[in-house]
Amino acid sequence: MSEPVNPFRPTAGAEPPLLVGRAGLLDEFVYGLQIRTGAPGLLTIFTGARGVGKTVMLGEAEDEARRAGWAVISETATRGFLGRIGHMMQPLVEELGNGPPKRKITGLGVAGFSIDTELPPDQQTGWRQLGEELLRLLDAHGTGLAITLDEIHGADRDELAQLAASVQHFIRAGLPVALVFAGLPAAVSDLLDEGVATFLRRADRIDLHVAAIDEVEASYAEVFAAVPGIVSSDLLRMAAEATGGYPFLIQLVGYHLWQVAETAQEPLETQHVQLAVSAARRRNTRMVIGAALAAATPKDMAFLSAMARDNGPSRTADIGYRLDNARNTIGNYRARLIDAGLIESAGHGLVEFAIPGLREHLRS
Repeated sequence: MSEPVNPFRPTAGAEPPLLVGRAGLLDEFVYGLQIRTGAPGLLTIFTGARGVGKTVMLGEAEDEARRAGWAVISETATRGFLGRIGHMMQPLVEELGNGPPKRKITGLGVAGFSIDTELPPDQQTGWRQLGEELLRLLDAHGTGLAITLDEIHGADRDELAQLAASVQHFIRAGLPVALVFAGLPAAVSDLLDEGVATFLRRADRIDLHVAAIDEVEASYAEVFAAVPGIVSSDLLRMAAEATGGYPFLIQLVGYHLWQVAETAQEPLETQHVQLAVSAARRRNTRMVIGAALAAATPKDMAFLSAMARDNGPSRTADIGYRLDNARNTIGNYRARLIDAGLIESAGHGLVEFAIPGLREHLRS
């Protein structure tokens, strides 16, 4: 019998072995897939800090849609996303409508669509007309279309407004469409408050937070029951606490602890967990913190370093005093860093780091 393979997936967007603390979040979406039109859950926005699992939840929504027999189009909100969605719609319309096959389709099935296509320019039509035609064809087959869009905090406002207006039109027409977004909290709030996509304010907004340590410990106990080495409950608790309930760290710590358990010739001890946690934190620094700080300016870094002096939430007044800056200047940098997903409001006049390990990284 072969040894069990490490089940943890500490890669951005990869599906984890267990969705810790996420039970029930897609219930309304799944119910909406059953009734196919008009259900609140078919319009959902996931928000949360970097690495909290937004992209993973989009993947779960896509899987649920495919299981329900829906077509799925997955995109990231970089410039031109609307055209790319339309590019993926066209071959579905031709296939379902029995039109002339001027493209290559590698797969088309009830459980979802896999397409490799090249369309000539003269095949392009208006986005809304194309979408409506596709949705009517899918509706006739008793199914629908689910569109997922990641990183909407970086979306072109005009494209997002056009997408929202078209989807609103489809819903009013009773057509089976689902739209699931993901983005950083403050930036998503700004998008909705700007009136660019007022219709999207009706979306079911789900703010993803860290998982409870007890839930992390329970998930580790379930997964590590199959590990070759012996991992005691005390050590699992220690590992769970080291994650802070942060989903990406749950994957990283679990991944490295499994590695250690595979190579250990004896039951695991405290130093084994410490080794796994250290490796996880180093990788978190490279993959999450480094990427998050890549666009930070020297003044951004000065603000963050001033925050790092505190062991908990920082008072913006204290930050201003440390930097000898005027209140309006501090307010501007506070807003910038919240939009960037580096810090978050912790109450009136208070801010806190939004990424686990960022304080320790700045101090080092």
